[in-house]
Amino acid sequence: MSSDNYTPAVNPLPPAVVALVLFIMGIELAFSLGARGLVGGPEAVGWRLSAIQAYAFSADILNWMIEVGRWPAEHVIRFVTYPFVHGSFTQALFVCVFVLAMGKMVGEVFGGFQMLLIFVLSGVGGALAYTVFLDPRFPLIGGFPPVYGLIGAFTWLLWRRLSLVGENQGRAFNLIAVLMGIQLLFGLLFGGTSDWVADLGGFATGFGLSFLVAPGGWARLVSRLRRD
Repeated sequence: MSSDNYTPAVNPLPPAVVALVLFIMGIELAFSLGARGLVGGPEAVGWRLSAIQAYAFSADILNWMIEVGRWPAEHVIRFVTYPFVHGSFTQALFVCVFVLAMGKMVGEVFGGFQMLLIFVLSGVGGALAYTVFLDPRFPLIGGFPPVYGLIGAFTWLLWRRLSLVGENQGRAFNLIAVLMGIQLLFGLLFGGTSDWVADLGGFATGFGLSFLVAPGGWARLVSRLRRD
């Protein structure tokens, strides 16, 4: 059989998605192995806590920077570092599962760089929503806000596709509605924090960015502005 006619059973993942997952899991494996004393020596037991203190997003720190008008790099960077620090191996694993699923679909249509841009900026959007709509006492960690940004981009793809075939575009938001409903249910049953506000902020950021970073998106925006 000619290799030219070979079609893989599973489409390969975009390199950017693979790199992102490896980066997240690499950090998490270091924390987990260090906590068990398998790497890093005695001080490795506290690697996760040290990372949370240094890299988690803090609304209090953001408010302080706004008040004093100073923006130290070690604090500004928290906007983009907090998604890579997780509270547990399980949390990191679920984030990677969503990145593999949503990142693949978004990356194949938008491109790898655009997928990473949505991931990073959705994390920033989620952190800002967390600060603006809440008065949080706890730091924000974990990759779910940027993951919800990828879900927002995927929702945008469905929304556009439904518009092209003349169907109800509201159906594109079924996934986010189900996910938010599950979060609400778990919160009522088991208690929890208000991190869902950051997740929703990430979703809105990812959905909004899709108008710009989708193929031809910037050209469409410029054309519309010229017509207006």
